[in-house]
Amino acid sequence: MKKFLILLAIMALISIAVQAQAPAPAKADEAAPTIDQILDKYVAALGGKAAIEKVSSRITTGTMDIPVANISGSFKTQSKAPNMSSLSADLPGFGVLTQGFDGSVAWENNPIQGLRERTGAELADTKLDAEFYRDLKLKQLYPKMELSGKEKVGERTAYLVIATPAEGSTEKFYFDVESGLLIRQDSERESPEGKVPVQIFVEDYRDVDGIKIPFRIRQVLPQFEMMLKISEVKHDGPVDDAAFKKPSGN
Repeated sequence: MKKFLILLAIMALISIAVQAQAPAPAKADEAAPTIDQILDKYVAALGGKAAIEKVSSRITTGTMDIPVANISGSFKTQSKAPNMSSLSADLPGFGVLTQGFDGSVAWENNPIQGLRERTGAELADTKLDAEFYRDLKLKQLYPKMELSGKEKVGERTAYLVIATPAEGSTEKFYFDVESGLLIRQDSERESPEGKVPVQIFVEDYRDVDGIKIPFRIRQVLPQFEMMLKISEVKHDGPVDDAAFKKPSGN
């Protein structure tokens, strides 16, 4: 079970492109914003629609650490508009994991199961994660969004938005009241062992080509935590399209 959860946490890596900053307390009599206002402030905080749309591909490299399993390694993700993505993770003592999505077929190759295609709920999750301009399309991807008040995320105050996609499980988005940025996301991910709850926290955002990118991501699952530290982000460089395609195999 633990190895399946480790795979699940690694797979969740592709979906995050947000920033965390420390907010000031909101006024007690402040009127609640609309969903549109929250989402518009979020896009502006990331750098704005024009800056986001100017980029059409991204390559990210970094390291990951799972202390409870004594596992450390490196990863590389590639993503390309409109909805292609790939991941390669090398974890000594555990093995090499690769996965990809070419816009229609989702697959992964890992030390436990070998090469397999991801279908059903797993495919639905992958489609959501692979949207390159996801931050600009949240209302389209999640047709039902409701503000559920404010909650604390560490020392920050956040608007909690309950978001339900057309296909898949309901998720929780926590938008920093002061900065407007998404600072936490809760979801359930499909795995061979069934649904597993995942909490994702982001910090250490840095400006890359006018877009805010988190350089530290903490993922919390029921049995362990994983820390991801990004070392480099490149936009619009050479992308290997073959990495998105399912390899030939059984």
